[in-house]
Order: sequence, then C-alpha cells, then structure tokens
Amino acid sequence: MTAPEIIKDLKARKFKPVYLLHGEEPYFIDEVSNYIERQVLPDAEKGFNQTVLYGKDTDIMAVLNAAKRYPMMADYQVVMVKEAQDLKWGKDDDDKKSINPLLSYLDSPLPSTILVFCYKYGKFDKRKKTYKAIEKNGLIFESASLYDNKIPGWIESYVAAKNYKVSGQASAMLAEYLGNDLSKIANELDKLMLNIAEGQEITLKSIHDNIGISKEYNVFELQTALAKRDVVKANQIINYFEANPKANPIVVLMANLYSYFSKILQIHYLKDKSQQSIAKEIGVNPYFVKDYEMAVRSYDYSKTMYIISLLREYDLKSKGVDSAASHGELMKEMLFKILH
Repeated sequence: MTAPEIIKDLKARKFKPVYLLHGEEPYFIDEVSNYIERQVLPDAEKGFNQTVLYGKDTDIMAVLNAAKRYPMMADYQVVMVKEAQDLKWGKDDDDKKSINPLLSYLDSPLPSTILVFCYKYGKFDKRKKTYKAIEKNGLIFESASLYDNKIPGWIESYVAAKNYKVSGQASAMLAEYLGNDLSKIANELDKLMLNIAEGQEITLKSIHDNIGISKEYNVFELQTALAKRDVVKANQIINYFEANPKANPIVVLMANLYSYFSKILQIHYLKDKSQQSIAKEIGVNPYFVKDYEMAVRSYDYSKTMYIISLLREYDLKSKGVDSAASHGELMKEMLFKILH
C-alpha cells in the first residue's frame, strides 16, 4: 500500500492493530504517522488514550505495557513509537526479555490498540520473526526513496492535492535545486503557496520571487553558461556565489555540477541521442534537454572525463585536503579549468 492508500483507510476508520512504517524516506513515514497522531482520536480522547514514546528513551516492555492497556471512555487508544530504529529490539529473536513478549503480543494484538512503530532511515530486517508477525496481523509500509527523475512528478502531485498547478519547468527547477529531500521540498512549496492564490499555477517567476533562487545567478544559469561556454556570464555567477556563500555553498555547487557533467557523460555513451531518449536515460525533464545537447557539443568525451576528475579534486580541496584556499578562490580556479 502507498501512504495515500493507508491514509484513505484511516479516514474510513479501517484500522490495523499494529503498523510498522519503515524505510529510507522519512517523509512518507511522517505523513502516515502524523495523520494517525493528529486525526485518529478526537482531541477530547487524546489525553488518556494517546501515548507517544521515543525509541532511545524507552524499551520493548514499556511499549507493551502501554499497548496492553484498554482505552478509557473511547473505542481506541494510540501508542506511537517514534524513532523506533533506536529502540532496543533485543539482540536476536531468542532474546526472552524483550523479543518473546513482543512476539506474544503481536501474535494476538489488542484490537482496541493502534500500535505504530516509526522506523526511519533504513529497512527493518524482513528475516526477523517480529517483521513476519506484524506482516501477519498488522500492516507494514516500506517508505522507499524516490529516484531523482521521479521528484518533478511528485512535486506536481503534491501541488495538485492542494488545489494548485505547477509548470513543468518550475517542478524541474525545484527538483534540481532542492534535491530529493521531500520534507524540504514540501516545506518550501507550502511557504510558496501561502503567497499564491489557490488554483493558480506555480511558475519559474513564482520560484524566483518566493524561494530565494536568484533569477540570474543560480546553479541552473551557471550550467547554461557552461553549456554555451559563456566565460563572462559564468564568472559573473561565480562572483555572485562568492559574495553570497550562505545562499550558494560550495558543497551544493559541487554536487550539482557533478550531477550535471555525469549526465553529459551518459549522453556521450548513448547510441540513440534523440531528445526523447536523452530525457529518459538521464532522468531529466524534456525542457532541459536542449541545454544538455548544447553541453555535449561543447565538451567532448575526453573533456567531460577531465571535468569529472576535476570536480572530485576540488571537492576534496573544499574540505581542506591539500588546500588552504577559500571556497571562493576554489570555485574560480575550478571554473577556469572547466572552461579552458
């Protein structure tokens, strides 16, 4: 099941006695657990019937003691274990002090208790008896990270759910600029939508005006300048980055340029270099393909390989390896070597 499907069931009051929410992507875990915490019980019932525990501050027996209680003047109680990856689950399946009592409970969970484990930043071991017991009598949701090329589509769905629209260029830019941190993207979109009338389209201008991406001096404009080998424009942007280091940290620049030139290298390997093929293979919005085609013409295979090696070298230098130069100086040196 997906997070929206689970929430749909929760809205319909179709509850499971145990939920294991686990996986690499914390956003979807938070989405489900926040709904349970905020919406399953009326506010008047939460005081006596909602317990929130944290993995590093509790243990299995405390969780079970809470789960075995009956709700007070209500149909259900919620017991939520946040940061369950920090919970001491027991050394192994034969740890009688913790795992056996847990397995006993999971074999016959209290139907009036909604027990939720939020296990973030990794997958729960599917070989464990605990996993199999929850799978049998509860619900397991794996929150997988989205591939980079799926982020623009997720942005469009997120915005549509809130009765807004977003242009393809805008969703692609947000994905490139903010990366794959869904919580960060959602937060920026929520702030942006406060300044736009409901139903309107989020455009590139909306992003420039509301999300601190300079219209002229950002990493996308730098990529375009590099693709055109526009030395003047590229240096103007780097000078702007040097003057505004907090808004344009070198670590973000390095990551973006490495991703950019890695995609250019991928295109060099492609037999089918049609725009459709390029967009599919490198996972970018078709809107950006022309810029990549221009870059491929500007940087042949050998030069692209050299630049990728250069980026690795300057990434280390930016972290203090064999260099005492400032980040601004390093960016300028690197840019000169890329363009010449």
